[in-house]
Parts: sequence; structure tokens; C-alpha cells
Amino acid sequence: MDRRPTDGGKSSGSPLEQDLYARHEKIHPREVHGLFANLRLLGVLVLLGIYYGLPWLRWEGRQAVLLDLPARQFHIFGTTFWPQDFFYLAVLLIIAGLSLFFFTALAGRLWCGYACPQTVWTEVFLWIERKIEGDRPKQIKLDQAPWTPRKIFIKGSKHTIWILFSLYTGFTLVAYFTPIDQLANQTASLGLGPWQTFWILFYGFATYGNAGWMREQVCIYMCPYARFQSAMFDDDTLIISYDEQRGEPKGSRKRRADHRALGLGDCIDCGLCVQVCPTGIDIRDGLQYECIGCAGCIDVCNQIMEKMNYPKGLIRYTTEKAMQEGKAAHILRPRIFIYATLLLAMSIGLIYSISQRVPLELDIIRDRNTLYREAREGLVENIYTLKIINKDTVEHSYRLEVSGLDGMELINKRGTLDVNPGTVLNVPIALRIDPVNLNKMSNQIHFRITALDREDITQIEPARFLGPMVR
Repeated sequence: MDRRPTDGGKSSGSPLEQDLYARHEKIHPREVHGLFANLRLLGVLVLLGIYYGLPWLRWEGRQAVLLDLPARQFHIFGTTFWPQDFFYLAVLLIIAGLSLFFFTALAGRLWCGYACPQTVWTEVFLWIERKIEGDRPKQIKLDQAPWTPRKIFIKGSKHTIWILFSLYTGFTLVAYFTPIDQLANQTASLGLGPWQTFWILFYGFATYGNAGWMREQVCIYMCPYARFQSAMFDDDTLIISYDEQRGEPKGSRKRRADHRALGLGDCIDCGLCVQVCPTGIDIRDGLQYECIGCAGCIDVCNQIMEKMNYPKGLIRYTTEKAMQEGKAAHILRPRIFIYATLLLAMSIGLIYSISQRVPLELDIIRDRNTLYREAREGLVENIYTLKIINKDTVEHSYRLEVSGLDGMELINKRGTLDVNPGTVLNVPIALRIDPVNLNKMSNQIHFRITALDREDITQIEPARFLGPMVR
């Protein structure tokens, strides 16, 4: 940054006149084919297929994935979760975070290059752009051409398709919270509610702006992941690297020329690795935070090496340590095994917990105003409030039992405990016992509640019964 004194700040070279960021120049990524391009395409198809297809999938007579906020029911295939089950969401977020650490430590920005929503939707928008405007040279020529009816028609067609696709993306998002058949009927009859309309337009606008206009600027200026990714890298992390020892000095040459005799390396300085980069960087300048790890430069460089009859891998996935020492990459190391073990353990634990999940919750609250009180005929009485949460999708009637002390009497004035789905029933109860049956002041007891129509729906909760001091 030039801070040399000038003529009083009057000229355009004044040190006070400094750009906060570089002026944006549109990047026209060149289309590339190859192994990594095919993997990226597969990722796009799978992820978008899941996103757009899940709302249409039916499961046991209802939408397979439906997050019904008004009813506080979250249907995930055959299981219904309630707000009380947010523990599972917390564990899922921890697993997602560990996955990010694991894949970043293993092979850099795999998430950014193959699965990030910004990358996925940008690939779709780029594909639409190529189909309408043509390949990279045609796009550049069209952008530089003056505005004519033909240019207006081509640009207008592209943006129309972009907007329609973005609106359907917003429609699909809302379909995860409103049954999609109901949402489709409301959309067709122009009967959408205000919040549905807002979120369709908002998410559609976000998709159109991020994937259509901002593109790499989201990755460079807005995404925090690029800034702290280096904290998860080490010398054995797989990254996309240019083999400088092999490629330098770079320069053009004829195909059949002996480049070694000319004092040249394997890089022919064609610039295609820059042209295919969606963020516009030159990988030959080393690892940069703008690199999203899409590996397009690897595919195009391998094609050039093949045409020149040079060995492939001038640009390749390797590690910094392997590049420096000229040895094979050492990928499997302790931190990878630690991350993998934690991921496996937490994933198995989450799956097992959900499989053993009982759609019933019982909380016991003792009356804190008095430790105990004396009832008729010298009996000792404790008061409790039971909170019964029915987390099933149907109403259940429950049977209440208590165990732990001989001769204990349960006083339940409500009788049968009928609880509607997704609701909480507060039940005040009393326990009475002859003090001769108490062995100590604080006694362990257990409440058991069981659905009358399903014996497998049962919960047992411990509590304490307090009495007078035993002499």
C-alpha cells in the first residue's frame, strides 16, 4: 500500500484515496471435464435431488419430511419429534461440526468445493448461463458487445430462467414447513399467506443474488470459513498444489519440442488453470484462501499434460510435507483417527438413542413448601406434581404406578391420565405411608407410567419420599 507523500492530496495519487476492496470484475469460468468435475456434478445432482425431492416424498400417508411449526411437530420419515427433543438437534449440529473438522483436516476444503450450497447453486446458474449465452469466449464477447435487441433477449432469457428457478427454490424451502400439496394449491390459486410469500421471495432473492450475481464474492468476502480454515490444516492435509519444482520455469513451446533442452519446466503457461477457476485465482501462486478446492485446475491441467505427452499431476492433490520432501503423502495420522472415532461414536449413539426413543416424557416435581406432612391416622404424606408429555401423534391413556416402599398409598384424584398428542398434562398426586415402614428420612421411590394401549410406551422416573427422623 503506497503511503509516500504527494502534492497535498490534490492529485489522484493521494494516500487518502485508497480502495477498500478491489473493483469487481466478472469471472467467466471455463467449462471443464474430468474426474473431479464429474464428482462435483454427481454431488450437485445428489444434493439438489434430495433438496427438491424430499418434500414430494410420502411416508405412511403424510409428507416424509415436514417441520410443522404451528403444531410443534417435526416429522422425519416415520418419527415425529417435538420441541422437547431438541437435544437430538444439538447432537446433530455437533456431528456436523466434527464432520467439517474431519474433512478439512483430511483434504482441505472438500465441503466448499463439492457440497456448500453456494457452490452447488452457483454450478446450476453457470450451467444455465452456458446453455443460453454459450461458452466462455462467447460470454465475454456478449458482455463487451453494445446493447442490441439480440443481447437484451439473451440476457433477459437467462435472468428469467434464473428468477423462475430461484422462486422454485424458495417454494421448496417453504414446502418443508407447509405441506407441499397445500402450498402448491395455494400458489396456483394466488392464496399464499403473508409469511409464506415473504419466505418464498426472500429465499428466492437470496438464491438469485448469491448464485447469479455475487458468486465468488460470497466465498471471498462473506464466508468466514475461508478465514479460519488454516487453523485446521497441517503439513499432512491434502490440498490442491502446483508442483513448482517440476513446472518452473514455465513458458510456451511447441508440442514436440524438447522443453528440457530449452530450459523449461512442464508448465506451458497456457493459463487454462486460471480460466477454469470459479474464484479467478492462479493456483501456481500457491495456496490461497480464495481457493474453494473444486479441483477444476487439476482436471484441465491433466488434459494439457496428456496432450503434451507429459506425466499428469503437475497440479494435484498432495500435502505440503510431501511437496517439500518429495515423498508420498501421509494422510492417515492420529488427528484423523481421533476425528473419525468421535464421529463414529456420536453417530452410532445418536442412531441408537433415536431407535430406543420412547414418545413419552415424565418429570417429577416435589412440593418444596413442606418436606412432608402428617395425614389422618398418623400417616406421612408427600405431595408431587407430575408433568406427563405425550410425544406421540395420537392420544394415549396412561396408568400410573409407584414402587420402592412397602405399604405406600397413591392418591390420584384424576383417575385415568388422558393426554393429547404433543401436550403436557400436570397431575398433582399425593403419596401416603405408615411411618413404621420408613427406614430413613429420605427414601428412594420410582414412578412408572405406561400407556394402556401400548405396553412398550413406558417411562420410569426416580424421586425421593421424605419422612420423620427414624429413632
